[in-house]
Amino acid sequence: MKTINLNRLTTYRAKTFNQPPAKRLATPAQALRFVNARGFAYFWPIKGIDLPSLWTAVAGDRPVADKHNDPAHVTWRWKDAALDKKIWYYGKILRGKATMISLEIAPYFYALSENYGSPEEDYLIAYREGRLTQASKQIYETLLEGGALNTLDLRKAAKLSNAKDSEFNKALEQLQMDFKILPVGVAQAGAWKYAHIYEIVTRHFPDLAEQARAISEAQARTKLLALYFASVGAAQVRDVSKLFGWGNEVTKRAIKKLVESGEVVEAEYPSKAGEWLAMRKLVGR
Repeated sequence: MKTINLNRLTTYRAKTFNQPPAKRLATPAQALRFVNARGFAYFWPIKGIDLPSLWTAVAGDRPVADKHNDPAHVTWRWKDAALDKKIWYYGKILRGKATMISLEIAPYFYALSENYGSPEEDYLIAYREGRLTQASKQIYETLLEGGALNTLDLRKAAKLSNAKDSEFNKALEQLQMDFKILPVGVAQAGAWKYAHIYEIVTRHFPDLAEQARAISEAQARTKLLALYFASVGAAQVRDVSKLFGWGNEVTKRAIKKLVESGEVVEAEYPSKAGEWLAMRKLVGR
């Protein structure tokens, strides 16, 4: 079995994560090009997960700053200003964390969601099958019937004012991960004068369901895996399963297809055990 060349891997990731010698991103236009080039990326770096993030591409490889006046927090302003512009897809997707997805790749994610083309019925099927909580159902129905609402108004209208914060936030996360709702703006509401405005996905992106219709689950997984390895260069099987949440058997089938295509190869990582895969150009001497 071939061995991953760590020098090549480090150089490769410096490029895909936009690290030195590359210049840091400095404008919204550069941020958009970065997301489009990667296909999908995190907004913040997530501990324990290797994936490009907008923060790292702007701030460098350092922890997210606690101070709100840190120059790199310009990323927050870029993100908020773009929520209603439809330049990318933004929501809590991968691992329930803030994810930015290029519009070209969004249909591949949608093709793997529990949505079948009927926004008025899909959520009821999910609820009856136990895949949607009661709180999620109430939030979705409120938006479906009344249109976009900020977080505070949504909680009240959905009759969840007395619900625990964790229950309400978990419901918002669940609906975003399944591509049923997404943030489309920011309202000056609440004590902090800051609250996301949520809307039904198919109303904000009316063509998304149709774009995803022709994409099979196998095609979607192969595409997303190829983009993932194009970003990170090398990863373990468990890393893939952890990020996408597909389950071990489904993940291995998807990886097998990618290996058969020749895009990635099974490889050994020096001094690290596990089932590793890497882009072909990153193995060997």
